[in-house]
Parts: sequence; structure tokens; C-alpha cells
Amino acid sequence: MVWRRLTSRGDGRDGNGDGMALSDEAVRDALRTVRDPQLGRDLISLRMFGGSVIDGGSVTVHLTLPMHGYPSEEELKDRISNALAKVGADAVDFDIRIDVPSWQGNGQQAAIGGVKNIIAVASNKGGVGKSTIATNLAVALAHSGASVGLVDADATGPNLPTMFGLPSGYQAESDRGLHPVERYGVRVVSLGFLIPPGAAVVWRGPMIGSAIRQLLHDVEWGEIDYLLIDLPPGTSDASMSMAQEAPIAGAVVVSTPQQVALEDASKAVTMFEKLDVPVFGIVENMSYFITPDTGQRLEIFGHGGARDAADDLEIDFLGEVPLATEVRAGGDDGKPIVAFDAENPAAEAFAAIATRVAVKAAASALLQAPTIPVL
Repeated sequence: MVWRRLTSRGDGRDGNGDGMALSDEAVRDALRTVRDPQLGRDLISLRMFGGSVIDGGSVTVHLTLPMHGYPSEEELKDRISNALAKVGADAVDFDIRIDVPSWQGNGQQAAIGGVKNIIAVASNKGGVGKSTIATNLAVALAHSGASVGLVDADATGPNLPTMFGLPSGYQAESDRGLHPVERYGVRVVSLGFLIPPGAAVVWRGPMIGSAIRQLLHDVEWGEIDYLLIDLPPGTSDASMSMAQEAPIAGAVVVSTPQQVALEDASKAVTMFEKLDVPVFGIVENMSYFITPDTGQRLEIFGHGGARDAADDLEIDFLGEVPLATEVRAGGDDGKPIVAFDAENPAAEAFAAIATRVAVKAAASALLQAPTIPVL
């Protein structure tokens, strides 16, 4: 173990400055003053402190982080070390575990067994790259160490089989029926697995609602930290069915910089508010283009509109993704850019957005008010 030797100590008589030996209660009281850099609350109320082991003036803190790839781990350790130095700790070590908290919802929807957080990826407008965003966010979360599932909820136009390099209709004759397929660390389910290439699905609203219900509740997901749902465009049947069928931790709204796309994104935010689904924020896709020969940045569709819309709607701006031929090619070839070119600026943008989404999910789950399920 690597211990943090501290310079701010007590008088050395009994382990701290007031002559009292260090105790677990003294450590706990000290950590009540430490706020998590991401969540803004103290470690005790967030249930991140799991006890301590004290040996003289040395303390091992059992710390539970609420997500994989926690972006402020070192800063949090420094805050803890400084707080414990004030009560006489000579050195601090950390025993860290990861436990992604579960979103409970309002108790009105039936939980999905084994699934901790359900996150919708949506837009009121087609063609903004929503499935591309959902695919790469899912892969980025899986690469951070989380267990991730992805549902293709677009019954009439499923695209995820192509984006993951899976043939359409290949589960149509399976004895298991529709079941998750793991690709790039993500468990993927799509109605496209049952539909032959080129076949059209012509369904009315009740059939779409029934399909959503089965995708969520009749599939064996196993243990999942994040289940992402790639919703079809629009604000009708699929989104309403999803909100009624399962507790949704939050929604990620996708837009491009054009004014018409931003207007539709605002409608999607309003829809989720009416459905009582928290909105994690807006992603601006196709935000800019870098020319390969000169490196010049071109804002083909405008730029910054999604950030301004987020400000107007008083929600968070989660990030911007550049327009890149590598992203398009990866989607066509079933090779998500996050999995195959992690140092590409677009892949780095996806990874940063995935981290922000995971922080949002952790905050929602840890800070949610207790609910009483309806029986």
C-alpha cells in the first residue's frame, strides 16, 4: 500500500492534537466536513464512508465510489487526508470499492431485475445521430468498467444491429428467442435481431407499447449498472410507454446546432418533464468539422446552439461531438470509434460525455428522496 504521510499532525501524544486517541467516530466526524467534488454533499450523507481501520496514527479509510472511472478520485483523497490530518492522523491509506447506486424512481413503475439505472437517449428529430451517441456512450461506459446494456427501442427503424456489426434477423430462428448479445462489452438487444433485412414493420401505437414492455421486462439482462435505451424520434408512443414501464433515472437529449434541431430538442425536454423523467442534459452532435488537410475548424451546421438551449432550459450541457468521417464509418462498419480509436477527438468527446452521464446517474440515485412503492 502507498501511504499518504501528512505534515499537519497533532502533538503526537495520543494520535491527535487534543490528547485523545483516534477513533472511528473521530474519523466519521471529520468526514462529515468533506464534500465530494462531483456530488457536492458530505461523504457520510452520501453513504460513501464504509468505516476505518486505525493503527496508532495511521488510518485506512474504506471508501465506496459511486461510479467506475470516477474523475475526482485523487482530489477526494486529498480532501479526506487533509481532514484527517486535522484530527491527528499521521498517514492515510484507502481501501476503495465501486458500487454504482440504483435509481428507485417514484415507486409507480416496475423495476427491471438486476438493472440499477435506466437512461434514455432521445431526440424529437430524426437524423441527429442519436443511435451513434447511444452506441458510443454505451461502449465508453463499458470501457470504464461498468456493466452496460443497450436497448434499440426503435421498432420501425432499428439501427443498432448495423452499428454493432450484427446481421439483421439472425435471432429469428433462435430457440432462445430475443436475447442480449455482448459486443464491445455492451449487452445489446434490438428488434432488428428478429426482422429480416429490408422487411418493414408497420405497427400502431399499442403494438409499439407492447414491444417496449417486452424489451425491458422479458429480456434476461443479468446484473447491469446502466441500461441505455435508444428511443425513436418523436414524443409519442415509445417514449410514453418507456416512462410508464420502468423507472427512468434520466434522459440524454441529442441535438445538432441547427435551429430546427434545437427547437425539436426543446420539445423532447418538455416531453420528459411531463413524463416526470429527469433530464441529464443536452449533447450537441456534429458540432464542428476539422479538415484533414489543414486542420481548420469548420462549423458547418453552426455551433453552440445546444449550449445556449441548455442555458435557456436550465439544464446541463453535457458536451459536443465533432462531425467526423471516422464516426460515420465506424457506425456503418459496426466498429464504434470509442472501441477502435480511443485517442480520436470524437472518441474522447464520447468518453467525457459518458463520465458526465455516470456522475448525473450517481447524483440522482444518491440524492433521491425515499419513496414508498405502490402495492
